Amino acid sequence: MTLSVRDVEDQSRFEARVDGRLAGFAEYLRSDHLVVYPHTVVEPAFEGQGIGSALARAALDDARARDLPVLATCPFIKGWMLRHPEYTDLAYENRSRVAD
Repeated sequence: MTLSVRDVEDQSRFEARVDGRLAGFAEYLRSDHLVVYPHTVVEPAFEGQGIGSALARAALDDARARDLPVLATCPFIKGWMLRHPEYTDLAYENRSRVAD
């Protein structure tokens, strides 16, 4: 199994592909000041194979590289961030407290 994740900017989403097949995606709304992750989908045939985690990691690493706070309205991304404390500093709620 070859997994790849890439940012498809013209569709505002990260796509995960397994052996060339679309396995899932994480949508985003990005501005110069914030990125919102509203929705993540993993195709049923690929559930339980780490696709969602790969999408979350790629999306959050991208936000970090852009120095953008993250508003995770998607329950999957929000939960993933809570289970991976190395990403909680990206949360909009945490960043806005620091700025105050």
